[in-house]
Amino acid sequence: MSPQVYEGNLDGRDLRIAIVAARFNETITRRLVDGALDCLRRHGVRDDACSVTWVPGAFELPVAASRIAGSGDVDAVVCIGCVVRGETPHFDYVAGSAASGITRAGLDSGLPITFGVLTTDTADQAGARAGGKAGNKGFEAALAAIEMANLFASLPKARPDV
Repeated sequence: MSPQVYEGNLDGRDLRIAIVAARFNETITRRLVDGALDCLRRHGVRDDACSVTWVPGAFELPVAASRIAGSGDVDAVVCIGCVVRGETPHFDYVAGSAASGITRAGLDSGLPITFGVLTTDTADQAGARAGGKAGNKGFEAALAAIEMANLFASLPKARPDV
C-alpha cells in the first residue's frame, strides 16, 4: 500500500497572487518586489493575475494581507518588507508583530500567506538578501506562494464545522 502524497508544484499559470509590500526601507523592498514579480512571471503567473499593494511599513502587512486573503480574489499572498535593527527595541516589536500577524492572517484565512520580510542587523545584510550575494528573498517568497497555492488546491477541503 502506498500513502497518498500531497505536494505543490511551481506552475503558476492558473494562479492569482497578491503581493503586499512595506514602503519603509523602500530601496530594499522595491528590489524584493521586483524579485517576486520576476518569479511569478517566470512561473507563468499572468500580469493581470498579480497585484501589488503598498502599505506604510512591516507592522501594517498583516492587516492588509488578511483583508486581501479574505476577498476570495487570490490564491496566495506574498508579504514583503524590511526591518533593520536599530539602537532601540522598536525592531523587536515590529519584526515580531509582522511575523505573528502574517502567521495569524494565514491561519485565519486558510490561504497561503508567505513571509518575505527581511529582519537584519544591518542595511548591508538587507541588500545582500534583496538581489545581492544571498539571492532575492522576494523571489523565494513568491516561489513558496506558488508551491503552497498549488498544494492547497490538491489537499482535501476543510470541513465547515472544524
